[in-house]
Amino acid sequence: MVKKPTRRQKTMSLYANLTARRKNTRDAKARRKAEYLATLPKQPLKRLAYRLHPKRVIKFWFSKQGAVTFAKLVGVGFIILAIFIAALFAYYRRELDAIRPDELAKRVQTTVSRYVDRNGVLLWEDKGDTKYQLVVQSGDIANVMKQATIAVEDKDYYKHGGISITGIIRAGLSDVSGGEVQGASTLTQQLIKLVFFSQEAQANRLDISRKIKEIILAIEVERMYNKDQILSMYLNEAPYGGRRNGVESAALTYFGKKAKDLNVAEASLLAAIPKDPSYYNPYNTEGNKNLIARQHKVIGDMQEQGYITQQQADEAMKYPILDTIKPELAATEDIKAPHFVLEVRSQLEKEFGTKLIRDGGLTIKTTLDYRIQQIAEQQIKDNFKYAQAIGANNMALTAIDVPTGQVLSMVGSYDYSNKEYGEVNAATALLNPGSSIKPFMYANLFKPQQTTNWGAGSILADDNIDKLYGNKLLNFDGKFRGSITIRDALGSSRNPPAIKAAYIGGLDNAINTARDAGDKSYCVGVDYGLSAAIGSCAVKQVEHVDAYATLGNQGVYHPPAYVLEVKNAQGQSIKQWKDDSKRVLDAQITYMLSDILADDNARAYTFGRNAPGFNVPGVKTAAKSGTTDDGKGHAKDSWLMSYSPKMAVGIWTGRNDPKALTSLSSTGNQKVVTEVQKYAHTQVFQKEGTWKPNDWYQQPAGIQKLTVNGRTDIFPAWYTKPKGSDEKEVTFDRVSKKKATDCTPNRAKIALKTQTFQDPITKQNTTTAPDGYDPSSDDNVHSCGDAKPFVSVSATPSGVKSYKITANVNQGTFPLATIEFSVDGQVISSQSVGGPGSYSVDHTFSSGSHSISATIIDQGMYDASDSTTKNVASGGPSPIILSRRNFR
Repeated sequence: MVKKPTRRQKTMSLYANLTARRKNTRDAKARRKAEYLATLPKQPLKRLAYRLHPKRVIKFWFSKQGAVTFAKLVGVGFIILAIFIAALFAYYRRELDAIRPDELAKRVQTTVSRYVDRNGVLLWEDKGDTKYQLVVQSGDIANVMKQATIAVEDKDYYKHGGISITGIIRAGLSDVSGGEVQGASTLTQQLIKLVFFSQEAQANRLDISRKIKEIILAIEVERMYNKDQILSMYLNEAPYGGRRNGVESAALTYFGKKAKDLNVAEASLLAAIPKDPSYYNPYNTEGNKNLIARQHKVIGDMQEQGYITQQQADEAMKYPILDTIKPELAATEDIKAPHFVLEVRSQLEKEFGTKLIRDGGLTIKTTLDYRIQQIAEQQIKDNFKYAQAIGANNMALTAIDVPTGQVLSMVGSYDYSNKEYGEVNAATALLNPGSSIKPFMYANLFKPQQTTNWGAGSILADDNIDKLYGNKLLNFDGKFRGSITIRDALGSSRNPPAIKAAYIGGLDNAINTARDAGDKSYCVGVDYGLSAAIGSCAVKQVEHVDAYATLGNQGVYHPPAYVLEVKNAQGQSIKQWKDDSKRVLDAQITYMLSDILADDNARAYTFGRNAPGFNVPGVKTAAKSGTTDDGKGHAKDSWLMSYSPKMAVGIWTGRNDPKALTSLSSTGNQKVVTEVQKYAHTQVFQKEGTWKPNDWYQQPAGIQKLTVNGRTDIFPAWYTKPKGSDEKEVTFDRVSKKKATDCTPNRAKIALKTQTFQDPITKQNTTTAPDGYDPSSDDNVHSCGDAKPFVSVSATPSGVKSYKITANVNQGTFPLATIEFSVDGQVISSQSVGGPGSYSVDHTFSSGSHSISATIIDQGMYDASDSTTKNVASGGPSPIILSRRNFR
């Protein structure tokens, strides 16, 4: 009988079988692995290549073993990602407290930006319209405003939880395909960016760290607040290009109504702005066309998404929305120096972004000196009648501190409140500078050249160069002055020498010299020819004044500065003026130019002596005028530039339209410049100790004083006096300043040295003489048949040893000029003669014999003499004993 196994024996047998199976399985796996490895190449690199063969890799991942491996990897990846996201949420969660609606409202309501001048004078408080609350609740915002914003910015706003995966994918595909860049940020993300990251977004648009923060914070915000709260916060923070951020401020600024009263056309226009607030700002006329195009897109999106009907869309598109925009003037009430302040704000928006600047809470200390600004505005107002007299309707002035480049005054138009053009800042507009560009043509010529070098006394003939110029080229007086020095050419503003200077030094080099000095926009983006040397291109006034400040700063350029410091609401300095100067011209070059432009004799031919504006009482200045025409010989622009070692001033008079002036006169410019320069120097700079009367430049090392071509002037160190034997002595006539002839009276003759040289442009030999003498022509004032003057002299007693000497004179061909009385060969009296007649003088003699004579000289420098001799006794008068007359 067979014994049945016990329970214990059965259990032991089961485990034994399982163990055996497991062992058999492991053994089988081991055998299969060994067999697989035996099929592989033994060399490690070949083995790796064999295993990575695409067919084998694909076979593995589609096997059961591959699926298990993939599942394990995905599981581990999810765990790591969950831990990473949790850590990020924990890290950034602490930044959420500051965006609560009540805190946001407080921040916006209390932010007022203050603009002050360099001395703390308040210029403007950018505080919006305080009659209205700038932060409004959801119920105070029109539904069409909310709908327009959602339609154009985030059509799936009510469907997502803070981020849009489809938006991110769509933006990515658009970027990859090279199509129009599309934003992937939801309204919630945009709110986060506006509140926390406006400065970071302005500085770095592709900051991955910031994007991660936006996504995380957006998810948290969606969890904390409902959709209506988030949308209301966004509309209160969004930049609309106006004084303040937020829809309420925008509605008041542009339409004069509250946000709750906006219609479809108005709401769609506002919703179009935040994409680029500076460009789409309705006051930026350059962007108006594209603004309307974007508004129509908003309206189209609203209709497609069911917010408005087709009829409403059509009506909104036809509505003349830009005609309803309120003038910007209403947004700048109580503003001082409006053109300057608004230019400061514009520049700060470009640097820091519209959001930061329009948020407010800033204190902006500008470079403006309101004392100088006031006198500039008043002088333009007082002298505008002179502008009107020549057909002008506008004036603009800029003043810059020479040592720093800081703008001290800016008057952008005659009247800021003028509805036609008052708000347009002519000081930053492109205008033709005319002859005021000429100093920079000579500055380039004065640089060391490869062949001939040049100085203030170099000859650059004023003659016909129509062939070189390619057109008819005249001076303002329609004449040519022949061989004149650069000093006279620049001082009297002759055109041909300036063209020659640009041509010899290289026109492109000359234009770049002007740009380096500060005229950054001159001839940019246009085809220019030699006419650019006399001001045919356009430049901004503020740049042009800054270029003259470079001359005044002895060749050191400073970029025009408007701001000394910007502080945020916490009193932290976020911007400070710094010295970004660089030398662009040698000091010897600017010294020569300043010496010429301050030379009253050099400009006397054109402007007369002691002309106002060119000469400022008690203040030594250098000055240059400039005029342009409309191509038909009619004046268009009138400029006057003036500078000292302390301040540069430029004033423009002209029209805000293409019309020409009715006549040309610089009286208004001259009077304004005189008073502004005088006040600034004597009432501001002198009292501050930054200037003293008649301050001027020290002559830099290297400047030479040489006599070249018979004329003494200053030259740079690199100038070498030309060698040659072409110098000879020539007799000239003092009256005609031409070569003397046989008919020239001896008294009119003068011997001067002349020099012959070849003109670098015309290649013609030209003979030069000093002091304006013309060696190419003969005396044409005198003729051999001229009648000479006549004189007779007598002496009659008038007291003890005293006599009255009398001369009777008659005129010849020329008017009489001077009579001289002499005793014993010594002139005792010289008198001007008005015409024929008797002229006398009293004289007391010593005892003895004395010779008495009278000489009459006329304006042709003909002369005639008569003499007498008398004995004077110790006891009293004695009779005349001899008389002799001489005529020449």
